[in-house]
Amino acid sequence: MTTPEFLAGLPADRQELMNTLHETIIANDPNITFSIKPMMGKEMIMYEEGNYMKYALASAKSHLSLHCLPMYMHADLHAKYAAMLPAAKFQKGCINFTDAAHVPVAIVAALVAECAPVNVPAMLANRKKK
Repeated sequence: MTTPEFLAGLPADRQELMNTLHETIIANDPNITFSIKPMMGKEMIMYEEGNYMKYALASAKSHLSLHCLPMYMHADLHAKYAAMLPAAKFQKGCINFTDAAHVPVAIVAALVAECAPVNVPAMLANRKKK
């Protein structure tokens, strides 16, 4: 399945926001490639650096999710964006939300731009050494 097919298959009320978030992610992190892949039992848009997931966008039954590995590995990023997005529900490495009011695109763009310099393959290799 292609990314446009995936986006077109979403409920109509989610398509515009998911497409906007997708475009925002690829515009703000030049180090990634993307495709549709399964994760946690769902197909989602997976954004990878090397062979490692860096971000993912998912549409669940009751919410949308932005998964962000750099945020999971950097508590300061998590705290900063949790404070900036009080209407969203934060878990360790993902942001759950129901509409654009919960995740303003400008803040998502800032998050991705701040995460773009994080080299996920190197970060994970360093983590394994510890």
